[in-house]
Amino acid sequence: MNEFLDTRLEAPELTGHEGLRRLASTGARIRRTATEETLGELRRVDRPRGVLIIGPEARLVRAVLEPVCPIPFMAWPGPGLPAWVGPLDLVVVIGDKRPISWLVEAGAEAARRGATLIVAAPPHSELAQVTTTSETVLLATNDFDSTASAVAVLALLGQMGLGPAVSIESVADAADLVAEECSPHRAIGSNPGKDLALQLADRLPLIWGGSVLANRASRRLGEAVRRVSGTPALAADASEVLAVLRGVPPRDPFADPGDDARLIDPVVVLLDADKAPPHQAHIADELERVADAVGVRVARISSGDPDLSSSDVERYITLLIHGLYGAEYLSIGLGGEE
Repeated sequence: MNEFLDTRLEAPELTGHEGLRRLASTGARIRRTATEETLGELRRVDRPRGVLIIGPEARLVRAVLEPVCPIPFMAWPGPGLPAWVGPLDLVVVIGDKRPISWLVEAGAEAARRGATLIVAAPPHSELAQVTTTSETVLLATNDFDSTASAVAVLALLGQMGLGPAVSIESVADAADLVAEECSPHRAIGSNPGKDLALQLADRLPLIWGGSVLANRASRRLGEAVRRVSGTPALAADASEVLAVLRGVPPRDPFADPGDDARLIDPVVVLLDADKAPPHQAHIADELERVADAVGVRVARISSGDPDLSSSDVERYITLLIHGLYGAEYLSIGLGGEE
């Protein structure tokens, strides 16, 4: 692993960094994807028997629908389709730049079985072509951003009464606000993205989310950290994080730093710990208590004031983009390419 240098985070040329610029345009992609042409219309007026969601960010859609969806639904990991899918069901397919082969095959099979389809994919893609039927609605996407596609899907499902109402503009505004806070023009100490990178550098992240959607964002953050650093990052339930923490030898405050038995220090990363549901409110306190007992640093990512009336999707996007900025700045500090 390369040496992390915080001076790289203040380089003037970062304004042209491709990864940072893509993160900064997340809000624009969310707006653009939601306003792209919609091909086809939902012909059925009755409520589907069940909903199956496949593709990138299927678990995000499931997490948003779970508390309110009035019919059975499933985020399906593939391959193939469940045997029960048929003409009475709705299948939602979220594509990305290079959809894996089973996703295309599953979409084609759902169309063959006569299911109603909502497909988020570029109009000329193979996925769009094999799923085209009279019962298909195509959300024509061209930005290859599965998160933006998932937000557009959630907005449509909300209009159908299968999920909560989703304000595209509010979700995009949430992404824009994070981009402003994490801009490369902002220095360390006033930039939550750079500060998170400093806390992650040369450490083993142990990541926990205080809600269902924060837990989903924690998984995405763990994936991003592993990708840019080439080192482990554990995004897991509290029981697993606590198990790792309890195995960490306590730090001796009087020991020579060069003799420390811990080769890589963990860091506990808490996402929306202040918004955990009542039955989990004690978990964040327990994580912090155990971390403090062994001398492990705790980092926090928040989606904002709990009293603000932000939607779950807005909070998720805020957590996710904050985390991805931290991972991008971590990559920069490690000397990663633009």
